[in-house]
Amino acid sequence: MSKTVKNPQTLDGAYEQVLAELLQMFLKKHRDYGKGNILSIKELGISMRIAEKVERLKNLLMKQEMGHSKKSGPANESIEETWIDIAVYAIIGVLFRRKQFQNLEVTKP
Repeated sequence: MSKTVKNPQTLDGAYEQVLAELLQMFLKKHRDYGKGNILSIKELGISMRIAEKVERLKNLLMKQEMGHSKKSGPANESIEETWIDIAVYAIIGVLFRRKQFQNLEVTKP
């Protein structure tokens, strides 16, 4: 996922770059799935999705620590992509809690 356009020179610049990547991932998933799946599972479901991602992350990190090569690693999602998914779900959780996810629409194509 790390498609860096520029090389940030500051931590806040790097943070802003990650936020831009999170937004792109959110928009991509939103185009694919819409709001219905989140609206049906609500806040508890969001937390369960995060928990699933955390378990996946732990598994991937343990395999990495044991020296498994990238070739024998996950075929569908990298460690970085898993971190990004967790962050996106966390932001969705905040938006859901604020009733913004339910009541606002995406304007970006």
